[in-house]
Amino acid sequence: MLKITNLTKTFGEKKAVDDLSLEINQGEIFGFIGHNGAGKTTTLKACVGIHDFDNGEILINGHSIQDEPLICKRDLAYIPDNPDLYDFMTGIKYLNFVADIYGIGQERYERIEKYAKAFEIYDDLNKVISEYSHGMRQKLALISAWIHSPKLILMDEPFVGLDPKASHLLKQMMRDFCDEGGAIFFSTHVLEVAEKLCDKVAIIKGGKLIKVGTMEEVKGDESLEEVFLDLDDGGDN
Repeated sequence: MLKITNLTKTFGEKKAVDDLSLEINQGEIFGFIGHNGAGKTTTLKACVGIHDFDNGEILINGHSIQDEPLICKRDLAYIPDNPDLYDFMTGIKYLNFVADIYGIGQERYERIEKYAKAFEIYDDLNKVISEYSHGMRQKLALISAWIHSPKLILMDEPFVGLDPKASHLLKQMMRDFCDEGGAIFFSTHVLEVAEKLCDKVAIIKGGKLIKVGTMEEVKGDESLEEVFLDLDDGGDN
């Protein structure tokens, strides 16, 4: 579903991502772990076409994000770490706007109701987004990703700002989405969540992958936190 081959991205003299290769398949929840500045967000933004890159190739469901961006973007959803939504819109207008972009018909209403009620913001959809808390914005962004039934969802720190109930719901939505044939690639600092939720995980440091594989392959007999701390020397903040 997502194939990254020899991805390299520089900002001036700094290599933010250095010759990175990953493959995320259907049915997989793939966790991406590393300190701030390690290259996680840059990689995700390159995958969804926000950042260009210097070398390498990124394929979404077999299509190049550089050569066929519109085809790729029909198949994916992206949730940044701080969703930049349209503050002047109401929640419901924003969700309808997203549904219109993806050509979602009447089925949008059932999906919006389902997820908005589950996240307990259904009664807030007529409020303007400028009145939303960070957690409510995060929930709205998550709903906007799920309503158009993408094949691949990329998320940058999706659990930040969510209350425990919403976090539990999101974890279940992620598992259900992948069990139905989707794929998820997400970054997180919450190692306990990654350990319990992910099928595969990659650890990135200084733009380079330092460990990747199934959760069992990466952590062995240790906890994911112990593996991460063993691999870290504190130099990537």
